[in-house]
Amino acid sequence: MNQGVWERGECHVNQTLHRFKTGTVILVGILLLLAGFTASLSIGAYSISFSEVFGLLFSPDGSKASSIIETIRLPRAVTGVVIGMCLASAGGLMQAITNNPLASPQVFGVNAGASLMVVIGVVLFPGLGAGTLVYAAFLGAAAGGAAVYYMASTGGGMTPVKLALSGITIHLLLSSMIEGVVLFHETSTEDVLFWLAGGIDGRAWPDVQLLLPWAAVGLFGAVMIGKPLTTLGLGDDVAQGLGQKIGWIRGGAAILVVILAGISVAVAGPIGFIGLIIPNIIRKLLGPDYRILLPVSALYGAVLLTSADVLSRFISYPGEAPVGIVTALIGAPFFLYLAGRGGRNA
Repeated sequence: MNQGVWERGECHVNQTLHRFKTGTVILVGILLLLAGFTASLSIGAYSISFSEVFGLLFSPDGSKASSIIETIRLPRAVTGVVIGMCLASAGGLMQAITNNPLASPQVFGVNAGASLMVVIGVVLFPGLGAGTLVYAAFLGAAAGGAAVYYMASTGGGMTPVKLALSGITIHLLLSSMIEGVVLFHETSTEDVLFWLAGGIDGRAWPDVQLLLPWAAVGLFGAVMIGKPLTTLGLGDDVAQGLGQKIGWIRGGAAILVVILAGISVAVAGPIGFIGLIIPNIIRKLLGPDYRILLPVSALYGAVLLTSADVLSRFISYPGEAPVGIVTALIGAPFFLYLAGRGGRNA
């Protein structure tokens, strides 16, 4: 009996420590996000002090600095936060339904598929509005992800190496098709070239209005599906034994991935590696419970993209580089590290 009491006490201590660790990680993430968001409003070709940023946010005075914050930097910063949340959540969902830490919108061809369809829409139907191009991005995201999943799961089942090879193959194929479209329609794709590098500079309030409804649907769905995904992580047989409909769970999560990644690409281009890096780090810190992993990943996805956007302003200062360059510089070594470990969870 004393042994049972001791085990229950140890379990309670572990749960308390885990809750404390989770709270600490969340608090640090919030502080980092606030710092990055403030820096995003402050740093640029026209510098604005942090104290001035806070004052103008709550009391606009019509000055040049106030106008810059309100019309240029604030919508850009909000876009960065929301898209970072979307991409990190999409990566976490993909890793959950494939049980593979290498899965992400970039590796799975989702970003490339969405980009191809948007470029085709811009070239063939130049009169299409941004709201319509979003649906093209959804279609391309679904097609690219389905192609990679099919290739990786045939011939003996999906493995991390097959997933990586299939993803790279489809990504290169779709990227080549994008380059072909751009090459033969240079005059109508000039603005697309910068967009293809992935960036949130130049985003305005109409972009935020387009982004927010879809992002809200996708992020809310990701939070709601966290518990079934955690059960799915125990294995298909166990999940079925607990009454879970694994086909519906995977299908629902796949739809959420298409929404989250598709709207991100439609607004900001194919920004890579956030969906790969963040969920793996959070899983290492807090474990595989997707009820916690997905929302915390969303928080740190916002931190990463906001911080990367600030760093991108120093690459060619006083000009600016696409934020996708920064995320690629961070994410490529991380991908090689995971692939070198055989895709095993940390």
